[in-house]
Amino acid sequence: MKLSRLREQYFKQNGGLLLQQQLDEPDKTTKAIKIFSAEELEKATDNYHESKIVGQGGYGTVYKGLLPNDTVVAIKKSKLVDRSQIEQFINEVIVLSQINHRNVVKLLGCCLETEVPLLVYEFVNNGTLFDHIHDPKKSSKLSWKTRSRIASETAGVLSYLHSVASIPIIHRDVKSANILLDANHTAKVSDFGASKLIPLDQTQLFTMVQGTSGYLDPEYLLTSQLTEKSDVYSFGVVLVELLTGKKALSFDRSEEERTLAMYFLSSLKNDKLFQIVEEVIANEGINEQVREVANLAKRCLTIKAEERPTMKEVAIELERLRAMANHSGVSSTDVNQEEMVHLPREKTDACMDTSGIMNTGSTNSMEDHIMPEVSSGR
Repeated sequence: MKLSRLREQYFKQNGGLLLQQQLDEPDKTTKAIKIFSAEELEKATDNYHESKIVGQGGYGTVYKGLLPNDTVVAIKKSKLVDRSQIEQFINEVIVLSQINHRNVVKLLGCCLETEVPLLVYEFVNNGTLFDHIHDPKKSSKLSWKTRSRIASETAGVLSYLHSVASIPIIHRDVKSANILLDANHTAKVSDFGASKLIPLDQTQLFTMVQGTSGYLDPEYLLTSQLTEKSDVYSFGVVLVELLTGKKALSFDRSEEERTLAMYFLSSLKNDKLFQIVEEVIANEGINEQVREVANLAKRCLTIKAEERPTMKEVAIELERLRAMANHSGVSSTDVNQEEMVHLPREKTDACMDTSGIMNTGSTNSMEDHIMPEVSSGR
């Protein structure tokens, strides 16, 4: 009885009544999000058994769970909860539940009967892009065609979040460890734990710097001014990772090679691109395509944010290069647009520090959330 009362108390504290009210509103376009009970998720994870852990990071722990209907899910247990952020948390759960894009990890629901709210996602079964790039056994199987498709799919997601979604969203922690792959190596962008919703009347926000060293936009780092171009810089680093097979930051490398972005730009300037390109790519005889993608990455990594391309421009350019390479002229962007359900146009000042991660398959992939984290709404 005491446990039941405690769960009821947590449910109210975590905004359960507000979420229920939001879901019951007749003009809501989604009923898909499910409010799970604490008992359901305990059963699904064998009471959060150690063997069920599939990812750990700066924001919390991710468990693999099995629901009674045999659906495999990822359950994210955050470390922090900020009671003052509960209304924002609920608003953002609603917003995230309505992002319906084939290359975004789908939020299925949440549980509010625990001290820290739990988030439930679809389970993506093939680890992270970080794993596939940096594990020698896997990277040798990652062809240029697959790498360029993953890059294109990821760019398409970020373009969608920035310019198609009715409330623009800045991801703020774009990195290879936050791009999951399914069995077909289809990209699924995850970890919106650091993301920001951009109010419709603003193009930039001033925030405490948050993200992962090696991927962080240097202008954002210096000014705390967050814009969509911050994601562009981070995506540029991911592009270079795909090109070179090297980690974004490595203290095992010499000082001049430590930060991949700087090392790449220096190599490009000195006409040494093909000395740092991943061997499996260098052997494919596609130098012109590689050079064009490298030049696109260079533009993304421009120090001045205003001089970088938009994610929409990056996505279009990557699609163009892929279409040329495939001689098909068919753009998967056209397909993706049909698979997107637009977010409801609701003006909000909410900061999306409140959704989750689902970092499957990698417990050590850039676990250095070195930069300070904002106390989140979980």
